[in-house]
Formats: sequence, C-alpha cells, structure tokens
Amino acid sequence: MTTLVWLRPGIYGALIGAVLASIVGFTWGGWVTDGTAVARARVLSHNNVVASMVPVCLYLAEGDPDRSTKLATIRAAPSVRKRDALMAFGWATVPGTDTPDQDLANGCLAALDIDRRSPDAINALADGG
Repeated sequence: MTTLVWLRPGIYGALIGAVLASIVGFTWGGWVTDGTAVARARVLSHNNVVASMVPVCLYLAEGDPDRSTKLATIRAAPSVRKRDALMAFGWATVPGTDTPDQDLANGCLAALDIDRRSPDAINALADGG
C-alpha cells in the first residue's frame, strides 16, 4: 500500500510536535511524573503534620514540672545538640508513639526560639501566652 504523499509530512510533524511538547512541558511547563508527584505530596503532608504537632510539643513543655531546668539545658547545649536535648526530654514525642520525631523537635525549637528569647519569654510562650 502506498501512502498519500501529503500524509507522511503530517505524521512526521505530529510526532516531532509531540516530542517537543513533551520536552517543553517537562522542563518548563511544570509537568511531573507520578513518582515525583507522590514524593512531593508525601513531603508536603509530612510538613503539615509536623506543623500541626508543634503546639503539642509546646503543650508538653508547658506541662513539664522541670521546664525551667530543661530549657536552661537546651539553651546551654551547642546549636547542633539542641534538637537532641529537646528530644531526650520527650517533648518531641508524639502522643501514641515511643520515639521522638526529629522534624517535630526542629519545629518546636523554632517555635520556642530559645536563642533569641529570654527564659521568662519562653516560659510565657510555653504557658500559652
């Protein structure tokens, strides 16, 4: 069977156009594969869960009878160990779990802002003020 003379350039044009549209779409158009979309959704949902659990961390800090001493210990720790100290005190442990969450500890440290606030301001924040 012979194809029509005008059909062959049309097919080539459609194939080249599809390839170019795919290249432009994936590089500049924001198109993503299923795997990338799932990975981004997991990261976004994890970040949102951590953000929603920061008040729980502050509540745990508020209810701790030895809060002032523990805050002083966290403040005295080197910056790379502050998160570990907060996790050791159990404030970054989500109720219902046994292990502390590192991301929650980072969020709680950011909310407490230990390096910039005075101990009285941190205690007031942990008290809900």
